[in-house]
Amino acid sequence: MNTDNAQVHSLGDPRIGPFVDVTRQEKRESTTHFIAEGENVTLRLLASAYRCEKVLCVDRKADRIRPHLQPSTELLVASEALLQEIVGFKFHSGVMGLGQRLPETTDLPEAADPESDPILVLPEITDPANLGALLRVAAAFGVGAVVLGERCRDPFTRQSIRTSMGTIFSLRLIRSKDIRQTLIDMQNAGIELFATVLDADAAPLSTITPPTRCAVLIGNEGPGLDRELIDMCQHRITIPMRLNTDSLNVVVACGIFLNHFSRQFRIGNLGRTGV
Repeated sequence: MNTDNAQVHSLGDPRIGPFVDVTRQEKRESTTHFIAEGENVTLRLLASAYRCEKVLCVDRKADRIRPHLQPSTELLVASEALLQEIVGFKFHSGVMGLGQRLPETTDLPEAADPESDPILVLPEITDPANLGALLRVAAAFGVGAVVLGERCRDPFTRQSIRTSMGTIFSLRLIRSKDIRQTLIDMQNAGIELFATVLDADAAPLSTITPPTRCAVLIGNEGPGLDRELIDMCQHRITIPMRLNTDSLNVVVACGIFLNHFSRQFRIGNLGRTGV
């Protein structure tokens, strides 16, 4: 394990390049690396299958981070004032990690597994905060995989990773190049598709008995799922609401749907809460 601290004394230190003005750098959306922001998120990165190349932290947190470093991780330590200069904003959590992306997966899961946890399908989530929160919900309810449509936002933006609280590093992510063809392939593999809709004619969620192999489609905030995708699904389901409430935030709605479909809840195998 790497036990050395490398003290950073100036903005000109070449080792801190990936962390300098991260807000500006993020606009270029690297296809090879990502930034994990915050102590808990960075610790989840370090404990995952993703390689963490560097950790930049304030002096007071170095001793907490050091025992968790991967063998090849470089630990860079700076003063509080210098760290804020480096990242370009008031950064209170004091820890950032530079992670290396895994190769993008486009292959469908083997229906997750024979017992089949549900699959979450996100054809077009455009807001990075919503996407990160949806991934956190997916992790909480034990989905077998998350399928991202070709128009879905990159899940490895700094905001998405932060909002996911690092649970993204434990999820199986599948990037579809053609979401319509992917849905056809899923059906051919025996996976039943459930479109979540706001429609009085759709089946109320409470009446649904989840099949062994299933996928839940969640649409973008506001417009929801495309009609073409809805028509491709065997089932249309909805959450009945009262008091003239016509919709829920997409993250709240996803949590309700996945709670119902989650295998761990169906079989009573409740894990620790507080993801």
